[in-house]
Amino acid sequence: MVEKHISEFISYLTFQKRVSALTVQSYQSDLNQFFKFLKIELNLSSIKLITHQHARGFIAYLMDAKISPRSVNRKLSSLKSFFKYLLKQGEILSNPISKVQGPKVAKKLPVFVDEKQTAYLFENYKFTDDFVGIRNKLIIDIFYQTGIRRAELLNLKESDVDIYNTQLKVLGKRNKERIIPFDISLKRNLETYISVKRKENLVNPILLVTEKDIALNTNTITKIVNGVLSAITTSKKRSPHVLRHTFATHLLNNGADINAVKELLGHASLQATQIYTHNTIEKLKKSYNQAHPRSGN
Repeated sequence: MVEKHISEFISYLTFQKRVSALTVQSYQSDLNQFFKFLKIELNLSSIKLITHQHARGFIAYLMDAKISPRSVNRKLSSLKSFFKYLLKQGEILSNPISKVQGPKVAKKLPVFVDEKQTAYLFENYKFTDDFVGIRNKLIIDIFYQTGIRRAELLNLKESDVDIYNTQLKVLGKRNKERIIPFDISLKRNLETYISVKRKENLVNPILLVTEKDIALNTNTITKIVNGVLSAITTSKKRSPHVLRHTFATHLLNNGADINAVKELLGHASLQATQIYTHNTIEKLKKSYNQAHPRSGN
């Protein structure tokens, strides 16, 4: 019975809510882990018998296993969505998870690459001049110039690229479509890549593909970004999301309006964008030296 409810919920997320495949995978994993815990640790399998105490026991179990508070809260969010769905379907009379609180998460500033490092990357990093090298350069450039998410890049089609008007059409979370502009350098890189793609007789409508004309996957994109960023930064975090953080941070540090950045990132609320309003130490020093009467300037 539990498996049936999970399967129906996953179908609901996939076909009605149309959430990304990665998000669906996370929901499925979280729910399977929760019900495995209930069965093994508490010998409980009926959905109708679950209480908030069982959820708290699951949280304690995860914390004992040294799972990070951020991951624990994500799993708790999955459970809340699942039981909310069951409540709407009339499978339960109340949501036992609705008022369960997760562990506090220490606020961390987003990891980003500073402007000198990104300048060095685009001026000095040597990509190969074959199809793979041209494609990989384009991947880095799109991430940095548009700030789109990894899943959004993977789903980008050639038809979403308007080279003439230098803009991308991106389908983000909650199926919200947004238009993102880009500059002349990315335009040239796109033109070069598409030209080489044609010469290689690659006809997949998805923009970014392998040499065998197969759409790139999550692991490949992550590996490409990690490899490139490792040449310019010693930070342990070298993911596509770091380039998204970099895009937002550089815009705000150079005077962009936060509401405009919110729209470019596809955030549902301004609060999500405000994490990027931190300042680099270089900017703080510059402001101090320019404004403080005892700065020596």
